[in-house]
Amino acid sequence: MRFITLATAALVVTASAAQAHTGHPIDSASAGALHPLTGLDHLLAMLGVGIWAAHIGATGDRRATWLVPASFVVVMTLGAIVGLSGVPLPLAEAGIVGSVVLIGLLIAATPRLPLWAPMGLVALFAFCHGFAHGEEMPAASSALAYGAGFLVATIALHGAGIAVGLLARRLSGQLGVRVVGGAMALAGIALAAT
Repeated sequence: MRFITLATAALVVTASAAQAHTGHPIDSASAGALHPLTGLDHLLAMLGVGIWAAHIGATGDRRATWLVPASFVVVMTLGAIVGLSGVPLPLAEAGIVGSVVLIGLLIAATPRLPLWAPMGLVALFAFCHGFAHGEEMPAASSALAYGAGFLVATIALHGAGIAVGLLARRLSGQLGVRVVGGAMALAGIALAAT
C-alpha cells in the first residue's frame, strides 16, 4: 500500500492534462466508440485493466477476469453522470494519466492482492475517466449516444487487454506479463511528461 500511495502522490504532482481530452467530436455513438481508440491515455488504461484482470484471474481468483473490468465500466458510467452535473473534481486529469502508470506498475510488480483491492483501484481511476468525459460534454450534444459508443469501445478494449494478458502469460509466463506492465508504466510516464 505504501508503494501505491507514493506512486499516486508522484503522479498527481507531475501529471499534465490527459492527452485525449481536447478538441475531439462528442456528438454521436461513433464518436464515443472512436474516442478510447484515439487517445493513448484511454487506450492504455483500458487495455491495462484487461491485462491486469487476466493476470489476477490466472494467478488467483478467476472472477477477477470479469469483475475488475466490470467495476471499471460501472464506476466510469457513474463518473460521467457526476461530470455531466457540473460538480467539480480537482485532479481528474491527473487520475487519468496516473491510471496508466499505476496499472502498468501493478501489472509489472504482480502483487497478490485480495479481489476487492484491484476492483477498488480501477474504480477510482474509472471515476476520473468517466468524470472527464461527462464534464466536457456540451449541453447540446447527445450524451446518451456518445456514452453508449464509449462504453462499447471500453468493453472491447478490456476484452483485448484480457487477450493480451493471457497471450503474454502463455508465451512468456510471468516475465511476459511483467514486461507488458513495465512498458505500459513507461508509456504512462511519457504521457505525464508531455
